[in-house]
Amino acid sequence: MFRDAFAYRPLPPMRTDGPFTRRLSGPLRTYAAWTPHAMVAAAGAIAMAAGYADADGTGGFGPLLCGLLALLPVLTTLVRPIGAFWFSLAAAPVVSVFGGAWTDWPWAPGSFVAQVTVMTVVALRSRPRVAAWMWLLTAAYSLLAEAVFGGGGDYNGSNTFPVLFVSALALLVVSVRTIRRAAEREVTAQQSETAQERSRRTLLEERTTIARELHDVVAHHMSVVAIQAEAAPYRVQNPPPELEQAFVTIRENAVAALTELRRVLGVVRAEDYEAPDAPQPTLADLDALLANVREAGLTVDKAVTGAVRELPQGVELSAYRIVQEALSNALRHAPGAAARVEIGYVLGGLGLRIVNGPAPVTSLAKSPLESSSHGAGHGITGMRERVTMLDGEMTAGATADGGYEVTVFLPVPAPAAPSAEETG
Repeated sequence: MFRDAFAYRPLPPMRTDGPFTRRLSGPLRTYAAWTPHAMVAAAGAIAMAAGYADADGTGGFGPLLCGLLALLPVLTTLVRPIGAFWFSLAAAPVVSVFGGAWTDWPWAPGSFVAQVTVMTVVALRSRPRVAAWMWLLTAAYSLLAEAVFGGGGDYNGSNTFPVLFVSALALLVVSVRTIRRAAEREVTAQQSETAQERSRRTLLEERTTIARELHDVVAHHMSVVAIQAEAAPYRVQNPPPELEQAFVTIRENAVAALTELRRVLGVVRAEDYEAPDAPQPTLADLDALLANVREAGLTVDKAVTGAVRELPQGVELSAYRIVQEALSNALRHAPGAAARVEIGYVLGGLGLRIVNGPAPVTSLAKSPLESSSHGAGHGITGMRERVTMLDGEMTAGATADGGYEVTVFLPVPAPAAPSAEETG
């Protein structure tokens, strides 16, 4: 009430997304946004009429001044609400002096209407504490004016009680409405926050469940594989070096898979997901992958065509994972076969071709995977998802000799040509 009392606070237009205003046409909805301003102006016109009619009938400056001093405080509420209250309170004694004969004291009819209107509008735009202050200051002025000037003048009686009663009733209704709307906003915010927290907790529980299932199923079996691979050479007398190396490779792959699985499970279990700190593999790491595959028993060659260049990280990672998955499928479904990885760097992107021949008959006879077929799991689906994510193209299918071929093209936008300013 006292600090920044005349601060500029224009009344914003009304929202037009309500149940009634949203049914209006475009122009009408635009006009409807200014409904509060029109209502304030109408109330100011009523106060002006009351002030003008209450003035003496001699005409001249007095009636005009009374009308303006009733209108201006009401209109001021549109831009400086607290200042409008002080304006209305200061205008009341001026209207009493220049209004000529009056019938009630200390509030002339124009001042009565203007003061109640101003207090109501200000209360709608402020907190309930401001409404209480306005009522107390109005009561203090009324009692002081009545005590100091109530003994003289031509009046029928005091109208302090009517002013205080009507203003108290209006402020009470407005304050209850303001408090209710604030409570509704707080409840809505709490409900939204609760819903977000519930959704977040549900997601975390689902991720924890997935992590637990992965750990119980995959990690257990991978641990058994690693232990068995480490112990197997000691159960055979004089095992050949090739067999020992094969078990070493199996154990290293199992341990690496366990390490990667634990890292992924840690991310899944984390309450706040963060990208892993470890660098993601790229095509530069492909030689290590091929060496690992060769140790597992798959003969694989690599051919690179075009000018090797650095590609976007997403393309590099997807290309690496596609080659990895294709070779894994070849190991599972065509053990002992020969494979070839072809990488082509072209102007518009990156081409991949991973093809493997049929498994040798001896390998098929000894392999428990002889009944499996390509595409039985989720490997091909995962590759297609990666390619689709990058707006690429992919084909996969059996070859004429009984092998399998995966062909992928990943588009890469051409780098923008340097401008004349950059080259100059």
